[in-house]
Amino acid sequence: MASKGSKTKSAAAARREKIEELRRAERARDRRYRIITIVSCVVIVVGLVVGGYFIVDATKDKDEKAKAVTMTTVKTGEFKGMKTWKNLGRTHVNGTVDYPMSPPVGGNHNQVWQNCNGDVYKKPITKENAVHSLEHGAVWVTYTDKASPKDIAALEKRVQQTPYSMISPYQDQDAPILLNAWGLQLKVDSADDPRVADFFKEYVQGKQTQEPGAACTGGKAA
Repeated sequence: MASKGSKTKSAAAARREKIEELRRAERARDRRYRIITIVSCVVIVVGLVVGGYFIVDATKDKDEKAKAVTMTTVKTGEFKGMKTWKNLGRTHVNGTVDYPMSPPVGGNHNQVWQNCNGDVYKKPITKENAVHSLEHGAVWVTYTDKASPKDIAALEKRVQQTPYSMISPYQDQDAPILLNAWGLQLKVDSADDPRVADFFKEYVQGKQTQEPGAACTGGKAA
């Protein structure tokens, strides 16, 4: 028959075992709660990141559409028929650029401008450099092989007398002679067209200039 002391020790051991079992259960429950909390936080964070991405992406897409290049044609005035473009990019890039008009009158361009200090080019020039010159406020005269030698000579003379202008052949255009400035393009019938002088007066370093006073020398020479 077990003594009274033995029974007391057995009861104490049972209580300790029960307490330890409860502690183990509590620790296991705490671990489950921590795991659930961590997983929930991760799910929330991922949801916020993904949701934020789509919100930002949608906003960016909306902004890009809002800033899409637009073209209009002047209906009246001395430059009637002149095409104008808005929202043209101005980022410096390497390589070629696919422009929405020909020749280009604005948009992303090479970081080096074409010299435009009354420069006459007998051969085609790189359009990405020419666009940079337009950003500086230059007028760029372009012509095809359908322009008369007399007109070309007269236009070259005007350019040579005008800082912030340049002239070069350009075959991929829909008229024998075009006058180009940043965001602007005008067809003229000949060098004698009075709009030539008006265009130079209005747009050489005119209000369309994106970088007034920027250099037209020290760039690309050919």
